[in-house]
Amino acid sequence: MKNEETLDPQDWSEIRQIGHRMIDDMFNHLENLRKQPAWQPIPDEVKNQLQNQPLPSEGQNIEIIYQDFLQNIRPHPRGNIHPRYWGWVEGTGTPFSVLAEMLSAGMNSNANFGEQSSVYIELQVIDWCKEMLGFPKAASGILVSGGSMANLTGLAVARNAKADFDIQEKGLQSVESKMVLYGSSETHNSVQKAIELLGLGNESFRRIPVDENFEINIEELRKAIAKDKADGLKPFCIIGNAGTVNTGATDDLEQLADICKAENLWFHVDGAFGALAYLSENFRPKLKGMECADSLAFDLHKWMYMPYEAGCVLIRDKEKHHRTFSPSGGYLAHLPRGLASGTWLSEYGLQLSRSFKALKIWMSLREHGIEKYCRLIEQNIEQAKYLANLVEKSNNLELLAPVPMNIVCFRLVKKNLNDEQLNELNREILMRVHESGIAVPSYTTIKGKFGLRCAITNHRSRSEDFDLLIEKVLEIGKNLD
Repeated sequence: MKNEETLDPQDWSEIRQIGHRMIDDMFNHLENLRKQPAWQPIPDEVKNQLQNQPLPSEGQNIEIIYQDFLQNIRPHPRGNIHPRYWGWVEGTGTPFSVLAEMLSAGMNSNANFGEQSSVYIELQVIDWCKEMLGFPKAASGILVSGGSMANLTGLAVARNAKADFDIQEKGLQSVESKMVLYGSSETHNSVQKAIELLGLGNESFRRIPVDENFEINIEELRKAIAKDKADGLKPFCIIGNAGTVNTGATDDLEQLADICKAENLWFHVDGAFGALAYLSENFRPKLKGMECADSLAFDLHKWMYMPYEAGCVLIRDKEKHHRTFSPSGGYLAHLPRGLASGTWLSEYGLQLSRSFKALKIWMSLREHGIEKYCRLIEQNIEQAKYLANLVEKSNNLELLAPVPMNIVCFRLVKKNLNDEQLNELNREILMRVHESGIAVPSYTTIKGKFGLRCAITNHRSRSEDFDLLIEKVLEIGKNLD
């Protein structure tokens, strides 16, 4: 054949040169994050550049493409790598993990099955996660995109394991008694998405009230289970929270585990970020019972500071896990030798196409060691206490919820304003804090009160960053009616 083409460069020296510049530029960017705004609005002309370009019909010079990145893309990120980003619950990444991602992209492995290094590295990472979080070595697990997919995976196994019939073959249309499950009213909305996608329906999820600490009310839970059983329904799962998204509250996981055992229910724990506080001997007692979970969802890209995406789900019963995600297919038959032998990770989750997520986790854990991650998690918890103390010391600020872990919710108050006016005031303060580029807290509404919310999963934050946030909030609030 004539005129055969490739996407490899004709001049490898050119790509090497610009590649070295990219690494230097990115590390300079990371080294100087404190000199940059935590976030900044995107100008209209830049938005136009980002979303209104014509489809390229011919190739462009890579230097021009890179300059476009430097001018229009890198200056306008979400901001979560910045030292004063505490919005939602998001991680920061590390310089070495940037290189790990580059290596992973260079290999471009489909980490789905067979005799390849990416599978063995993921199996090693899963074993490390089991050891970190008190799960038995015989347990199963898989890396996923994040907590939402981890919750979906764990609850899929729970549904199938606790159904009274072969739900994979016959589907929910064959159910005799409606299946119901339980969690606190503070449970993350990814659980609702999972329940809906699994065909259970949102009304099957019993949202149990919480106490003054935003933890599930155990007595109300017991009453709900008893009533559903009396009504001929089939309770099958309890979802415990290890760090709720609003306030960082952790349910009494030990009591929930006991109820599940007594009632023969599946025990799923959503530990999106809070599960990793188990690494701390000081905080581990608060998570007692989590190690009894049948399935545990958590994110390594949050409180382990890994680059996105790096979620994980651990499942105690490997056979039940495998049975849920391993439908047959002749084109996916195992062979005793060759590439198609070995472990098939695609049979433990929804995805057949899977990126090599494990490499950055494997390299990062080896770079820092688990003890350092433990110290950083404890550091973030101490920083939350420090911030809460700053709020409590001010006559113009109030805490909206207890601070049991790493999330601080507060608002500015003025004696002459009612709650509706205070909500409007604090919304304006939040937006101005963002627009100033000083910091990025997020927000929540607790008992009708809108407040600023700092979720501290940032290894770059320092005490003086929280001093600056409070100073800025008070300054903006003073100048607003």
